[in-house]
Amino acid sequence: MANDFVGIRFQQLGKLYHFKTGQVKGVAPGDHVIVETKRGRQLGQVIAFVDPDPSIKRKGMKSIERLATPRDLLLRQVWQEKELGTLILCREQAHKQGLKDIKFVKAEYSYDGSWLIIYYTTENKKLDLNPLQTFLNRSTRSRVELQLIGPRDVAKMLGGFGACGQPRCCSTFLTEFSPVSIRMAKEQGISLSPQEITGMCGRLRCCLVYEYEQYVEARKSLPKRNKRVGTPQGIGIVKDVRPLRDSVLVALEGQDVDWIEVPREQIEPLEELEALEKKAAAGCSKHEGGGCTCGANRAPQTEPITDENGEV
Repeated sequence: MANDFVGIRFQQLGKLYHFKTGQVKGVAPGDHVIVETKRGRQLGQVIAFVDPDPSIKRKGMKSIERLATPRDLLLRQVWQEKELGTLILCREQAHKQGLKDIKFVKAEYSYDGSWLIIYYTTENKKLDLNPLQTFLNRSTRSRVELQLIGPRDVAKMLGGFGACGQPRCCSTFLTEFSPVSIRMAKEQGISLSPQEITGMCGRLRCCLVYEYEQYVEARKSLPKRNKRVGTPQGIGIVKDVRPLRDSVLVALEGQDVDWIEVPREQIEPLEELEALEKKAAAGCSKHEGGGCTCGANRAPQTEPITDENGEV
């Protein structure tokens, strides 16, 4: 049953993980619970009841241990207050050990301090971080994991504002990063200048994905640029396409008006109509010289209906 499985999130905008409710009764969305993970016992929040993917082996799915108590929540807050000091300690020790070309972004404790994750970013894959990890294990008395993250995750953790003037999407509501390509910018008519399509992380902006499918679908029923079309005001050439307005800008032939905006339902695709007329006038194209013996351009003949005496 769907009510036997819940989606739990361990970070504010983290990935959703599936667990069984097990013997814990009365679990509801919004509750904080304690579960066993590969990083030890963790405190997470129930987001919703879920119906897990059939491909997931339910037998191996772990169950919720118990509901979190006020003490658990207070303990998590205590360890969260220590994260900044631990991050500073990590940076200082990395400097003493001569580690260069590396940036430590965030320190994150488990709710009871038994596990510590240090997130870092670097392009130097040959750095030896074992001495630093040994030092942190000894200094923090926690099990330390150093996790490499990419530029998008760095921007998500640091937060801040995007080029639009609003808080970054990755820091406010995005839980996963979708693939982004230059084609998405081209389809939406956005300038390919790096300042226009690059986010604060140095990668293509996540928002290029948002309206891409709508642009693709809208362009299917609109003529492309430089196409010759008919309009109520006369014949012209398409100069620009406005997919979200379901219209095109047309420069009329032999008129002083620069261009007019024409909605889709008033556009006549002249080039397509002319091509159909030529094809109809050419007759059968299956035989050389135009002579047709296959009956492709003749009306189908029906056999006469006769009675039982053979009379029509």
